Formats: sequence, structure tokens, C-alpha cells
Amino acid sequence: MMVRVTAYLRAAFFVITLLAAGSSEHDLFLEFCGQWRHGKDPLSLDISVSPGCAGISVSANESSLSVKGSITAKCQRTDVIPLNKSGFASQGDTDFCLLWEPLLDQMMLEVGGRTLILCPPSSPAEKCCTDLSQGVNHPNASYGIVNGRIRTDHISHRTMTGYSFTGQNTSCKVLCDQANQTYVKGFHGTKHPCALRSEETMTRSFRGQTFTSNVKWDKQESSTTVYIPRSMAPATSISSAVSVTFYKNNSLFEAGYNEVKLLRDVVEITVGNEVIANLSEPIKIVFKHDVISRKHKRRCVSWDTRKDPLKVNWLVDGCKTIKNGDQNTECLCDHLTYFSVLVQLEPGPVRHLLPLTVITSVGCAASFFSCIAVMVFFCRNRRRSKEQSVAIHLGLASSLAFLSLLFFFTGVLVSAEGNVCTWVGAMLHYALLSSLTWMGIEVFNTFWLVYMVFRPSPRPAVWYLIGFAFPVVPVVALAAVGDIYGVLEIANADDVSEPYHMCWMKITEQKALLAHFLTTMTLLAILVLSGIIMLFLVYREIRTRDEWKQNRVAFFSIWGLSCLFGTTWGLTFLKFDPLADFILFFSCFLNSFQGFFLMLRFCMLDWIRKQADRSVLSRTSSGSAKQHMLQNSEKR
Repeated sequence: MMVRVTAYLRAAFFVITLLAAGSSEHDLFLEFCGQWRHGKDPLSLDISVSPGCAGISVSANESSLSVKGSITAKCQRTDVIPLNKSGFASQGDTDFCLLWEPLLDQMMLEVGGRTLILCPPSSPAEKCCTDLSQGVNHPNASYGIVNGRIRTDHISHRTMTGYSFTGQNTSCKVLCDQANQTYVKGFHGTKHPCALRSEETMTRSFRGQTFTSNVKWDKQESSTTVYIPRSMAPATSISSAVSVTFYKNNSLFEAGYNEVKLLRDVVEITVGNEVIANLSEPIKIVFKHDVISRKHKRRCVSWDTRKDPLKVNWLVDGCKTIKNGDQNTECLCDHLTYFSVLVQLEPGPVRHLLPLTVITSVGCAASFFSCIAVMVFFCRNRRRSKEQSVAIHLGLASSLAFLSLLFFFTGVLVSAEGNVCTWVGAMLHYALLSSLTWMGIEVFNTFWLVYMVFRPSPRPAVWYLIGFAFPVVPVVALAAVGDIYGVLEIANADDVSEPYHMCWMKITEQKALLAHFLTTMTLLAILVLSGIIMLFLVYREIRTRDEWKQNRVAFFSIWGLSCLFGTTWGLTFLKFDPLADFILFFSCFLNSFQGFFLMLRFCMLDWIRKQADRSVLSRTSSGSAKQHMLQNSEKR
């Protein structure tokens, strides 16, 4: 008996507290959460909400979770939603939260990690049902709601079959003024916006209308302009009203989107309950926003609640995007619904994708045949077959040839069936790591030849083990982890509808992106840094030699060493405006044709050597034992 009296007193105290808190300020939202204790039978949601302010109840049993009542301004919904068909797991207790925001006439239900929209946001009404206070709780049972709470205040830890809440009508304008003054944080920490609505009556003589929203929210100003074309005029003598509603900072519109960011501004355009589409003259919406970098893709999108009422599904269908600078985006749409702009976060789209693809393909083809020519050259030149640098040059040439061949065909092999693309992506990753490793070996070998002249360098077998076997380790480890290699979609900034697909690492996913930075980017950073240091040391060592005073020899020597050391790959880290496009094309050209430049280097070295031999034969003296650093490095 005492336990029951204590429970009633606790509930009464909680109600009094809520009433006391709301005496000076109104509740801007209701957030009721708990755990649904259910069975393993097919589960469902039973929804029945209607306009009014009589109250709302949340109840649960072994197979269903129910939300019933009348607290909305316009929304009316009666539906039974099966959960098992949507991949809902029915094991154990299920967390849920019901959110009601009277300012937007918006109701959402989070259940089992999914966000369901019971009532989408709508235009402001005159009266808002708020100050919901707890009514009589339903008795406890084996199945029901456990740990029911309002925001962070627990109501009961027992399993109750349901909770009921009663409300009262309040002026929406008063509620909005309170929200603007207090900046009270609502669901998911977002600030409560006050939707602004403008309405215009259209007759047959309608000539178009412009609506503008100049809103200052949280000390940040933004504006959205909507132009309704004359094609919206009714065909009959019966007039109609077009309604434009501006929303801001509503977390509902971003539900389920992690890789993109929605603008703070969303516009809803309606004409009563009419469905209007395929307009001959599009609606023009101009969003003025914060600066959006050119590296990020932005698209005008729309959400039609009639097609998918339970969740937000932004589509590009029916809208054209026009970028007017970094702070303005213009949308031309041929239908009526909610509109906004989605901004791609990572990875950003690639500008000039078509010409870059052509340069890469031509460069890879030229590099492949050039590397084959280099290998043939060294193999046929028996006089130099015993030079230790030749083994390293052959390793670099063979790895670059393999990399160029795979990269040339990766766009074709992406359409192959089965796990072909996964294997190609893994081999391409191996070829890139092997090429970078051989470039690092070239750096070390040059250091050895210049600074440790009288010490023998490691045997070629050691270099082959490092250059070809070492890259196998991270590739095999990542393949064992799984879901790292596969099809990568590269967004085309010039045409979003035609992305480029290749077999590579799935860097759009967090796990593969982390693997990419830990392997490829880390090795590349080490290679570029050591290559730059080695170039400086080599230049300082031989800059006083007579041979290097000849500009032609110096230029080709530095250029050739740069290709060997892979320092051209350092341009990957230098994508800064306003030279971003130039650096992108320059980097693509140098790295794609790297094998071709290596062939030119060895041809020039061979020509210089022959000229030097002729000069030596024409003299009586034997000449210097080291004609110049590059010839010396080739002979050792």
C-alpha cells in the first residue's frame, strides 16, 4: 500500500513540477523516450493522430507500439506500419523517442535506430498545442514501456503499458517569440526555428510573384528568394493560393544523411492540396548561404512527401543547379514540394574529369611501352649488366609498367562480373605501393653512391625482396579485413549524372579511407620528403663540378632524378586555389607520363656517355674517374 501511495505522490510531484516550470514559459517541444519491451512476434507501429488539442497517448504491448491522439494543427494520419519488413531487429528491448514540435506541426518517432516522420513540417497555424503534461499512467505489465522519461527526467522505471499527456492551446506567435528570445535547444540539440509563411492569391491574370525571406537567426543572416512564374496561373476562373514557407535549422531534413550537408534553409511551396509538376516555366529559388568551397559538390534537391512520407529522401529529379559564385546557388525546379541544396562533404567532385581521364589514359599507355623499352635496353646492353644500379632501374621500370597497365584498364574492368574488380583494386594498390617503394630504393641508392663511395651496396636480391615482397604485406592484410577494395565512384563536377567508376579502394567508406591514409598517403609523404632532401644533398655535393655548369646536363639530371625520386607526386598535396586546376592538370600529366620521362632520362644519359667517351678517346689523358655524378651512379 505504501509503495502505491509513494508512486502516486512521485507522479503528482512530477506533474506539479512541469506545471510550475511552464507557468512563465511554454514548452516548445515534447520529447518522450523509453524502451519498448516486446516479444518476437511480427512487430508494427499503430499511428492515429488528428488535429486538436485533446492530448496524446503512447502505449505498447507484445507486438505493437501505438501513438494516438489529437494535438496537431493540420496533420492527420492513421496507419499501421509493419517493422519486420524494413529490416527491424526484434531481439531484446528497443529504444524509442517521440518528438512533437508544435511550432512546425511536426512529429517524428525514432525507433530501433530509424527515424520515421509521422507528421512532416507544415506552415505555421494560429494555435499550437503545447504545455503537454502527464496524465494517468496505464498499469504495469510484462510487455510495454520501460524507463519512460520526458527529456532527461525519468517518470517510472517499471514496465508500463502506456503513458498519456494532455495539452492546451497557445498562440503560435507567442511561442515563436519565446523561441527567438531564449534559443531553447530542442531535439538533437538543434535550435527551434520559426517557419515563415507567405501566401499569394493567383487568378487567371497572375503574372508571377517573388517571395523573399530575410531572416537573422543565431546572429547569422541569410536570405532565400523564390520566384513563382506566370505558368502557375490557374487555367479556370477559380482562384487559388500559392503558399511559400521558409524553414531554418530543422534537424528533420538532415535525418539519415552523413556524407552530405544540407543548407540551413529549406523552402516549401504548395498550392492547397494540388499536385503540380512538369511546369513549362520552372520555379526559381535563389539560396544565399555561407561560402561553399569549389571542392565540394552542391546540388538542388527536392523531397516529395507523397512519394516517401515516412523518411526524408532528397532527390535531384526535376531540379537544375546553377552556381552563382561561392555564396549563391540558384535552383530551377518544375514541381512543388520542399526544396534545398545538398553539399557533398567528402570526397569532393573532380573538375574537368573527362580531359583528366584522357591525359591519364594516354600517359599510362606511353609509360607502359616506355618502361618496356627501358627494360629491353638494360637487358640487351650486356656491358652494363653487372652494374648494381641496373637491377634497381629494372625493378622501378617493371613496377611502373605494371601500374600503368592496370590503371589503363581499370575503367574497363570495373564492369566485369564477380569479384574481378575487387582483385583488380587490390593489384592496383600493390602496384602503386611497389612503385613508390622502388622510388624510395632509388633515393637510398643515390645516397649510397654519393656519400658512401667506398662501401659496397646491398645485393640486388635484397632490393627485389623489399621492392616486390614488402608491398604484399599491407595489401594481403587489408584484403583479409574485407570490404576495402572494390568499385570507387568519382563524382564528376561537370556532370553529376555521369560519374567515373574504377577498381580501387572504397575510400568513400570510413574503413577504406583510413587504410588509404595509413598505407598509400603515409608512404607517399615519406617518399616525397626523403626525395626532396636527397635532391638537395645531391645538388650540394656536385654543384661545383664543371659538368654541372652546363645548363643542359644539369636540367636533364635534376629532372631525371625527380622522376626517380617520385617528388612529382608531391603535387598531390598542393591543391590550393586559385592554382588548383593548373596543379591538378600538371600533376596528372607528370605522374601519368613518369615512365616516358624515365625513358627519356636514360636515353639522354646514354647519349651524354657516348659524347664523353668520344671526348676521352680524343685526348691523351685518361680523364677523370668520375666524369659526373649521374654517370658515376649508373656505373656503380
